[in-house]
Amino acid sequence: MSQTISTPRQRSIASAGASSRGATMAAGTRVFLAGLALCAAGAGPAHSQARSPAPASAQPDRARVTVPNFWNPRSRGERVEAPQTGRAVRFLTDDEFPPLHFSGPDGNPTGFVVELTRAVCEKLSIVCTVQARRFDTLLDSLAERQGDVVAAAIPLTPALRARFAATRPYFRWPARFAARTDRGLPVPSAGTLAGKSVAVLGASAHAAYLKAFFPKAELKDVPDLAAAEGAVKRGEADYVFADGLNLALWVGGQEAGDCCALIGGDYLENRYFGEGIGLVTRQEDAALSRALDDALQRVWDDGKYAELYLRFFPVSPF
Repeated sequence: MSQTISTPRQRSIASAGASSRGATMAAGTRVFLAGLALCAAGAGPAHSQARSPAPASAQPDRARVTVPNFWNPRSRGERVEAPQTGRAVRFLTDDEFPPLHFSGPDGNPTGFVVELTRAVCEKLSIVCTVQARRFDTLLDSLAERQGDVVAAAIPLTPALRARFAATRPYFRWPARFAARTDRGLPVPSAGTLAGKSVAVLGASAHAAYLKAFFPKAELKDVPDLAAAEGAVKRGEADYVFADGLNLALWVGGQEAGDCCALIGGDYLENRYFGEGIGLVTRQEDAALSRALDDALQRVWDDGKYAELYLRFFPVSPF
């Protein structure tokens, strides 16, 4: 499904009003996030397999939603213009990973990443199209010149940079703790977690992080995230430590039953949780990559990033 993004240059064009991530993102996680995305986008009831979202009438308290800032104010330079190609810049995405990118009620691609792409094109005053393709074909399609930019949840890694160019991260996956709100548990630290039980996926990056930085915590290995969340809800574990995006959906949804909340800060160590995601281009399109990077910075500066974040993340993973 293709979609054209309107820009100041061409207003007549129509526009639409991980534990592992990227190529190894489990299909179950994609379904798991659907409830939050549909609720945030006002798209109606969630898929039957998705977790039930919070009531639609429960709007996010914007004063309490943390919007992450991935930009260094000292890195700002002169405005970078997009190279003029004489045609639309073609963005490739996937439509099965809400709230980052998914198919909207009208069948067109939408989601936080897609709408951020629209904002970037507005900043650069360029015409852009968005086409949804199967996730595991995106990078090959880019290499084969079937598109110009990949805008999807593909992790930034040394292997990716050896093959492609990419902007700085515009989104990352924080690790977070969650706990019951009725037990008065302390904010997690190396000291306060001594003797406390923490549900965590066995053999995961989150388990390795706990062992390295919270060595006195009692790890309760579980097979999947649902088991970890259930253990905390039933009081069988004091905390759960997992991907913040998944936990944000859970604590804000009906399955948690208002039992629990995120507690403490976010953890973003690259070695354990990755660098995040950026807009990916071919290496020979370095000028386009620099322009996209500059536009992302300006989208943050003018508040549009925060506006989109609040729309698609009513419960912030940060």
